[in-house]
Amino acid sequence: MQFTGGFTISGGLAVEATPVPVDYLVVGGGGAGGSGYNGGGGGGGAGGFLTATAFSVVAGLTYSITVGPGGVGPNENDPATGTNGTSSIFSSITAVGGGGGGQPKNTAGAAGGSGGGGSPGNGPGVSFAGGSGTTDQGTAGGASFNDQNSKWYGGGGGGATSAGAAGTSASGGNGGNGTASSLSGSSVTYAGGGGGGVSTGTAGTGGTGGGGGGGVAASPANTGGGGGGQNQTGGKATGGSSGSSGIVIIRYADVYPAATVTGSPTITVAGGYRTYNFTGNGTIIFN
Repeated sequence: MQFTGGFTISGGLAVEATPVPVDYLVVGGGGAGGSGYNGGGGGGGAGGFLTATAFSVVAGLTYSITVGPGGVGPNENDPATGTNGTSSIFSSITAVGGGGGGQPKNTAGAAGGSGGGGSPGNGPGVSFAGGSGTTDQGTAGGASFNDQNSKWYGGGGGGATSAGAAGTSASGGNGGNGTASSLSGSSVTYAGGGGGGVSTGTAGTGGTGGGGGGGVAASPANTGGGGGGQNQTGGKATGGSSGSSGIVIIRYADVYPAATVTGSPTITVAGGYRTYNFTGNGTIIFN
C-alpha cells in the first residue's frame, strides 16, 4: 500500500518510497513588446529559463504543472508597457514570466525572467534603462534612445543568455539570445528577447529562441520568447507584440515505471529515457 506522503507499507512497517531522479526544463512565458502611438516600444523580455538534472521527486505524490502564457501587447493607440509573461511551475521550480517592454517617454521595461527593453526619456539624446532580469533565470533589457529629433528607438528585451541591446539613433536594439536544450530529444533554443521598435529606421531583430523582431510577435509557441516592440514607420504603428508561451519538460530513465499524467503532454520513450513535454497545465505522478 502506498500513501500520498511517499511512504509504503512493507512487512507491516512504513518505509519511505524510493526517490526518482528526474531532469527538467522550465521556461516562463515571454513578455510582450511595449507600445506607444508616437514612437518605438521596447522589446519584451524572455521568460525565465531553469534546467537541472537528477532533481529528486517522490513516487506517489501529485506534482502540479503550470505552463505560463506569453504577455499581450497593447494596441497602437495605447501607449503602454507590454504585459509580463506568466510564470511556469513544476514542483518547487518557478521560471518567472518575462518582463513587458517599455512604452515611449515614461517607463522602463518591467522586471521579469528577463527584463523588457527600456523606454526613452522625455528629452532629446536621453536614454532610459531596460528592466532588470531575474538572477539565474535571464538577463536585463537594453536601454532605449530618444534622438535629437525626438524620435524613439526601443531597446531589445533580455534573453536567457545575453542582455538586450540598446537602441541607437538609427535602429531599435536587438533582443538578447536564448539558450539551447536537448531535453525534448532534439536541440531547441528557448527564451530569446524581443527586438526594439522604431519611429523610423531599422527595427531590432529578435533574439534566437523565439524572440520577435520589432513589430513582430514571438514565435514559435512554447519557447518563452519576448514579443517585439511597436514600430511606427511611414505613419503606421503596429502596436506591441505578444510573447510566446512557456514550456515544462520532464525526463527520467525508463527503468522507472511510466508516470500518471493529466493535461495531455507529449510522451516519448527513446534513448533510455521517458520524456513528458507539457505545453499546457496538468499534473504528474511518478509511480
